Amino acid sequence: MKNSNFVQYAIIMKQRYYSLDVFRGATVALMIMVNNPGTWSSMFAPLKHAPWHGCTPTDLVFPFFLFAVGNAMSFVIPRMQDAGSAVFWKKVIKRTILIFLIGLGLNWFPFVQWGDAGLQFREWVSSVDPNKGVRIFGVLQRIAVAYFFASVLAYYFKPRTLIYISAFILLGYWGLCAFLGTGDPYSLEGWFGTVYDKQILGVAHMYKGEGVPFDPEGLLSTIPVIVQVVFGYLAGTFIKNQGQVDWLWTKVPQSKEPHFKLLSGLFVTGFILVVLGWTWSLGFPINKKIWSSSYVLYTTGLGIMTIGGMIWYIEVQGVKNKFTQFFDVFGKNPLFIFVLSGLLPKATALIRIPNGVGQNGEALFTTPFAWFYKNVCAQIPGPTELGSFVYSLCFLVIMWMICYWLDQKKIYVKV
Repeated sequence: MKNSNFVQYAIIMKQRYYSLDVFRGATVALMIMVNNPGTWSSMFAPLKHAPWHGCTPTDLVFPFFLFAVGNAMSFVIPRMQDAGSAVFWKKVIKRTILIFLIGLGLNWFPFVQWGDAGLQFREWVSSVDPNKGVRIFGVLQRIAVAYFFASVLAYYFKPRTLIYISAFILLGYWGLCAFLGTGDPYSLEGWFGTVYDKQILGVAHMYKGEGVPFDPEGLLSTIPVIVQVVFGYLAGTFIKNQGQVDWLWTKVPQSKEPHFKLLSGLFVTGFILVVLGWTWSLGFPINKKIWSSSYVLYTTGLGIMTIGGMIWYIEVQGVKNKFTQFFDVFGKNPLFIFVLSGLLPKATALIRIPNGVGQNGEALFTTPFAWFYKNVCAQIPGPTELGSFVYSLCFLVIMWMICYWLDQKKIYVKV
């Protein structure tokens, strides 16, 4: 490589990683698509979560986003270390509380619902059924908790020590699942964490999408999620320093190519983690809903290799086109657009559009988004999954237009 290219590459790597913005934006975009199908009963298999054990492409989205959170931390933590503990604790605690409360508010929003007597306040715990209420945990709440503990670990410990701590957490979680579980300790009925979630959170405030009170973003299953963020931080540190860190187990041969050590380190590390995760799954199945330790290794490995591929394609090859720019705008306002994608359908659900008469003569109503799916997307020839997928794409385009407008106005919502 000529000296001018070497210098240009070094400047790009030191100033900003555009590929990390694209990676973060792509995960947000996929999260929005997965969470907003035309109908939950008709979705293409890759857009569904695994029923229990296993890992579909959709099961990669949330861990990839957590991994991206850790990547971003690698640029922030050093500045906080320079600023001192007081600044660190103030910023981290504030951000943790804000993200958690935003997530809780999103679960409760729009705070009213249609009932027999019209719009009624949505109670924290239902006065009609004490087992129903506002869910406490969720995606943003899990991000907040994992971010807090991962930030504390990253602030006080060096990279090599973080690897040992992460291994201890993953092994410890495996032990808790194996020895505190009942029957099949990795099954829905036998997983140990549900007992504690019921005692601490309360049945009224838990997710019930599995047919029983079970929260896939509950308290105990958040323990290994912390490691997911820590791994993202370690990968980000490695990328930021262009491979010049001392916590890798093996030394990569020196090369005149400045990107060789970085990319080879990422791909080799990612491959090793994928193999370790798959091997561990023989005893501790890959499972998103209990966030098994093997799932952490497997998805982190895939995340690292994905980041490596993006760095090679975008940074090294210098590719910046409409495809990368589409995801880039999502990456500039990730939290805001994710929250908005949850608020918008809930807010418009309060708008009732007449939809005929029921068997008992009662008036039926639909919502704007449901009307659009039924009368436009569902009318597309082909399997019902196609219409549901088209609806997801249309919703994603709406979110993109908002992100694009914000980017053009240089408006970036930070928490």
